[in-house]
Amino acid sequence: MLRFRNLGSGSSGNATLVEGSSGLSTSRLLIDCGLGIRVLEKRLALAGLAWGDIDALFITHEHSDHIGCAQQVALRHRIPVWMSGGTFQAIGEPDFDGLLNLAHDLQTVALGGFEFRPFTVPHDAREPLQLRCSDGARHLGVATDLGHVSGHVTAQLQGCHALMLESNHDPELLALSRYPDFLKRRVSGRLGHLANHAAAELARTLRHPGLGCVVAAHLSERNNLPELARAGLAAALEWQPEQIIVADPRHGTDWLPV
Repeated sequence: MLRFRNLGSGSSGNATLVEGSSGLSTSRLLIDCGLGIRVLEKRLALAGLAWGDIDALFITHEHSDHIGCAQQVALRHRIPVWMSGGTFQAIGEPDFDGLLNLAHDLQTVALGGFEFRPFTVPHDAREPLQLRCSDGARHLGVATDLGHVSGHVTAQLQGCHALMLESNHDPELLALSRYPDFLKRRVSGRLGHLANHAAAELARTLRHPGLGCVVAAHLSERNNLPELARAGLAAALEWQPEQIIVADPRHGTDWLPV
């Protein structure tokens, strides 16, 4: 069995739990540690978990809303951590006391009850990675923090039963916002963040009869509205808007089956 739970998604911080069970074995991966350590502890507790229940950390890239307290958590609780070599270099190659594992594009990692496979995405970071997780029967695709949808991204997300997709901004709201021009160009650029229409087009491409759960993630608090992200994805999938789940920056989501 495979399930996931977002603990918070947005520019204020990101973290997502993935849990896989096989027989009597259950394994849990925490994707990103972009929330403060106390906040993470509280949100883990709401999920019925503590640090001792986390088997590994995966850091997608070096931006502060993703790496956050990863080194502190890893060292304090002796949790193995995975990240790309580029991400490790970008954060200054700190000492992880033997807990660091370097992740590579399309190199699958087994983690007890499931496995995860990183894949590269176009984003303004040193070597950003996103993930496909599977227990062998069910597949979860996680793709946030990417400026455009490459063929490689599309290929890695094909056939997933659940998706967490970035739906960062509405172009009109971004254009009218008080962001300085350089930041508007960065967000909307090919190495920035996915707009609602781009996320919807990706969802349309990935639509298949087995897809049962789609989460809109990493929404901009200033340049987007949950109803806009939800409407775009629902239209692309020919679903009802209420079928699209929006990951909240303060509360994340409930546990969701894959």
